[in-house]
Order: sequence, then structure tokens, then C-alpha cells
Amino acid sequence: MANQEISRPKDAPVPRPLDAFEAMRDEMNQLFDRFDRGWLGLPEFLSRGAGAGAMRIGLDVKDEGKAIVVEAELPGVDEKDVKVTFSDGVLSVSGEKKQEREEKKDNYYLSERSFGSFSRSVRLPDSVDDSKIDARFDKGVLRITAAKKPEAVKAQRTIEIKKG
Repeated sequence: MANQEISRPKDAPVPRPLDAFEAMRDEMNQLFDRFDRGWLGLPEFLSRGAGAGAMRIGLDVKDEGKAIVVEAELPGVDEKDVKVTFSDGVLSVSGEKKQEREEKKDNYYLSERSFGSFSRSVRLPDSVDDSKIDARFDKGVLRITAAKKPEAVKAQRTIEIKKG
């Protein structure tokens, strides 16, 4: 009984050692996806630890040669409700979104209010000249341009790639 061979159908898949790692990676990806959708099925704004009414904003950061450009889409946010700061190499964008809507008709009255705050920070490279940071807000898009120090721009060069 101890030396008995177990036969496997010829068309059965043979387990590979890396399959276990692939399965674990899939499990981790699913776990992170669940966090992105909200903890325990709660709406995202309640699961982020920032409290009810917190908004999540995305930042696009691009190196455009002579400057680092940061863009944030802030639909429905008023320019006066946005604050941009730079301290110790960290650029921070914060603010509030306030919306109020009131509608009166003969047979109904509608009043809606929504409020939310947001805050996002990103570290910029040391090559940024902190005295030359400009922010512009147009049609719900915040564009921050941080010029690089002249010596940082000159130090950049393209390296030729050779065959062999």
C-alpha cells in the first residue's frame, strides 16, 4: 500500500511551481481592488479615513524638460476654494467643493446641498526652483508649473544607444 502509484489522467494539468505565486498575486490584486472600491462595502468616501464628505482627486505629474507640471481636474470646485502650498519639496493641493441647488415650482420645492473637502500632496524633485512655481485655474482644471533650476536643465542630456 505504501509504494502504490497514483495514476493521473493524461490530459490533467501538471502543477507548476510558479502557479502558487501567480495565485497569490491574483489574491493580492483582488484585495487591493476591494480597498479601492471601499472597505467592507462602504462607499469610497467613508472608507478612506478622511471622514464623510472627503473627495479623492487625481494628480497628473509630467516632466516637460524645463519644468515639472502638475494638473488636477476639479470639476465643480470654485477657484477661491482651492489652496496650493509648497514646503520642504512637497507640493500640496487642498480645498473644498460646495454645491447648493434650489428650485421652486408651483407644485414642488427642491433644495440640495453637498459639501466635500480634498487634499493631495506630491514630492517634487530637488531640481525645482521653489521661487518659480505658478498656479493657474481654468474651467475646473488646476495647472501648476514648477520651473527647474537652470543648472538642472543644462545637466540633462540624451544618451545615444548603440547596437551590440
